[in-house]
Amino acid sequence: MPRWTPLRSPLLLTLLLIGAGAPASAESLFLLAYPKQFGPVPAATYDDAGAKIGGANLSIEELPSGHVRLQTDSGQRHGARTVATAELAPVVPGESLRLVAQESRSLDENGRAMGVLSVDHVAGVARCRDGSGDTISEVALPQDDRVVNVPLNLFFLPLVRGETQSLAFQLFLCRPDARLMDFEAWIEGGEPGGGGPIEIRYAPDFGMASMIARSMAPRLSVWFDPTSPHTWRGHRLPLYSGGPEVMVVRDDVTSVSLVED
Repeated sequence: MPRWTPLRSPLLLTLLLIGAGAPASAESLFLLAYPKQFGPVPAATYDDAGAKIGGANLSIEELPSGHVRLQTDSGQRHGARTVATAELAPVVPGESLRLVAQESRSLDENGRAMGVLSVDHVAGVARCRDGSGDTISEVALPQDDRVVNVPLNLFFLPLVRGETQSLAFQLFLCRPDARLMDFEAWIEGGEPGGGGPIEIRYAPDFGMASMIARSMAPRLSVWFDPTSPHTWRGHRLPLYSGGPEVMVVRDDVTSVSLVED
């Protein structure tokens, strides 16, 4: 499967020359598609057996500054929960956005705050903070900043549109310590341009050892409906590292199966 790199998709990415030792000029490498529609997208959270265990929501709004904020909120009614946000700045208004900041806050199954994961793409630093807000570990972002944790519904659109077969990026993780991990995304189900739902799967990229590692890792997927204004249909992921795996599904989707609906 061919890999997708910035140089092979110039319409979607810009390779930025960032001066060493100048974090104030740091920027995310990726350009993401501008949302087709703003507003909330009501959803629900389901367990592996398809039972509804809580509410969920995807919200995309345009801020007075002109920036775009995306927020996801999902989890159990009285337990584990994650709220994640991303702020993006327009590069070409109405066409492309660049990540400015990302943040994820999680509660464990007892409702206790587990801490905050944050990525500041302008300052060029990613931090892990405890429940009281104190920084416990951090990493400097590389010059070719490829970290995309939150707005995967926008980042995966080149796959949905059939513009590439795979995407290479990084996730920032906080457990056990702050670190960046290489990931790869690809089309797992459905056909771009076919009019039906499309499943995009993503997993750690360990080179030659990827197939073995992925067989032991949680199955991470995002589903898309190209005919919907919001495009996003649902996703599957652990609520936090090592936490319960859930399905988050848009309310107007009639089946938790997502692909066969």
